[in-house]
Amino acid sequence: MLIDEIHLKYPFYGSRSIRDELREQGYKIGRGHVITLMKKMGIETLYRKPRLSKPHPGHKIYPYLLRGMEITRANQVWATDITYLPMAKGFCYLTVIMDWASRKVLTWRLSNTLDVTFCTEALELTFGKCKLISGNLGVVPQKSIEKMSSYKSDKISGGQKL
Repeated sequence: MLIDEIHLKYPFYGSRSIRDELREQGYKIGRGHVITLMKKMGIETLYRKPRLSKPHPGHKIYPYLLRGMEITRANQVWATDITYLPMAKGFCYLTVIMDWASRKVLTWRLSNTLDVTFCTEALELTFGKCKLISGNLGVVPQKSIEKMSSYKSDKISGGQKL
């Protein structure tokens, strides 16, 4: 097994454990060389790290609006996420909008910059393809509904609000 295979199988192994695993397989390798190779490959050991990003006491904590709500049909609730994909030179950003009930990807967009336009493009395409069912909007605060409707009307009128 090579270093990347060992890391995929045991992501919590550090340089010492990887060295021991390689030695068991007959490779003559030292810990320093394993560290160098791990750095070149971009491999880091997964372990519990200190909580450095604690929320500021002054920041508002928003309630979970879906608590107690039964999600039973498609287009009742959508979820979205933005993540980055490491590339050879830099990053590529991916935004995905999914239907919560069916787990179906409704829309996705890639961008080489973390700009708002590729996120709004994905949202507009999803609005064009699917109609979000508004049968149980009592859970959603009126402000959220107003924001979404103002977003749609601003985008049609040429504004850039999100």
